[in-house]
Amino acid sequence: MLAQKETGWSVPDVCLNFINGKWVGGGAQLPVINPTNETVLTHIAEASAQDVDAAVQAARESFEAGEWAGTDLETRQRLLFRIADLIDQHSDELAWLETTNIGAPIAQCRARHVPRAAYNFRFFAEYISQIRSDAYTQLENYLSVVTREPVGVAALIGPWNAPIALTSMKIAAALAFGNSCVVKPSEVSPLTAIRMVELICEAGLPAGVINLVNGSGAVTGAALAAHPEVDVLSFTGGTATGRAIMSAAGRNLTPVTLELGGKSANIIFADADFDRALDGALLSIFSNNGQQCLAGSRILVQEELADRFIEAFVERARKLRIGDPLLEDTEIGPLATKQHFERVHSFIDTLEADGCELLLGGKPCEGFESGYYYEPTIVRAPNNKAVVCQEEIFGPFATFQTFRTADEAWAIANDSKFGLLGYVWTTDYATAMAAHEHVKSGVLCINSPIIRELRAPFGGYKESGVGRESGAACEAFYSEVKTTAFLTGDVPLRKLGMGGA
Repeated sequence: MLAQKETGWSVPDVCLNFINGKWVGGGAQLPVINPTNETVLTHIAEASAQDVDAAVQAARESFEAGEWAGTDLETRQRLLFRIADLIDQHSDELAWLETTNIGAPIAQCRARHVPRAAYNFRFFAEYISQIRSDAYTQLENYLSVVTREPVGVAALIGPWNAPIALTSMKIAAALAFGNSCVVKPSEVSPLTAIRMVELICEAGLPAGVINLVNGSGAVTGAALAAHPEVDVLSFTGGTATGRAIMSAAGRNLTPVTLELGGKSANIIFADADFDRALDGALLSIFSNNGQQCLAGSRILVQEELADRFIEAFVERARKLRIGDPLLEDTEIGPLATKQHFERVHSFIDTLEADGCELLLGGKPCEGFESGYYYEPTIVRAPNNKAVVCQEEIFGPFATFQTFRTADEAWAIANDSKFGLLGYVWTTDYATAMAAHEHVKSGVLCINSPIIRELRAPFGGYKESGVGRESGAACEAFYSEVKTTAFLTGDVPLRKLGMGGA
């Protein structure tokens, strides 16, 4: 266990806002609660609409001055690589902050979340060196050249469930293409975003290029989404909040990307590699305490395999190590907030009316004097209409259904307002190809838990989002395309106003 007194790492007494290169206060101070013991971890100084305006104006001024937007590509690359190196050098501290703040097991934060943040900066540093421009010569006497320019000020609103991995993706992409930005971390989980901004500035980014505002969605987030000087906005979080953000941004015609909720189907065919499918199913729902939009929360098992698979799954889930997330062997820590803890538990009240069978869990963990610990919960549902099969629960809460044929599996999988991910486990090539054709999701994983290939688009169908994130998708979002036509030959022009001569 890594304790604060042993490491020298610390949580700030107050999480300030970072505007134009300086840490400044805000309005009301909002508490940030430690999910492990329910004590006040720190406070955030909530940025008012005036504070948000100052941050956006600082970003605008730095962009117009060209301090970052005007740098050559190799200079930009070097700084992005330097940021990645600093994240690596402080990886243990960042993992500790992430775990302390949201309760995700530290082994997962150290192995996945923090390395992913460093990789995000390295990926975009490498990507921008491969950007190509088009030229067209088909029109006689003209050369038309297509180039891209930074779009301007990017508002980047991060989620609370995996803040360093997902917020760093937005920052790395926005900076790589020469933009200035205003970052708003969740009021629930500000710690790694704040530390990351400190490291980015240590790497040498000019003042005003990156700014950070803390606060609630209702105050700080709303002001940022509605600000007329924001050129693009990227948000990861809940679908209801995404709707509000898109509505506010739409009044200014601000382009948005929204990575929202999910209720992903995890389809297990009878011919699947049993052990791999079992391991993958457990990872897909119980990683990060189940608090992930890409969770394979609807597990569909072919009838002839169902009893054996569900029995093995329940037995493994029963043995999950629940405890202090700062302990290396912990597999399930506390949920992030009391409000979310109560929401997850509220779904138990829907089971009887929907005819669902509770196989495991369904209540707060015993043996903990404090903390938002919730038992790994497994439910068998009679059909996909059950509330627990339709709503995103966002916790260690799995539902099982059975199917007979592949067509039935595709129908159940697609019977959802979400369409972020899908998982399919089969050793039959034809079944895998049919899944590729029929499952309506932005990402589909065959015989694997989630794999994030940054070169490929990531995003969802339906209420799971708008737009995509990837190298090319981010290039299109964080830059403006410009076509310049050069006259290369003698093209006579019509002469107007010659008085009929």
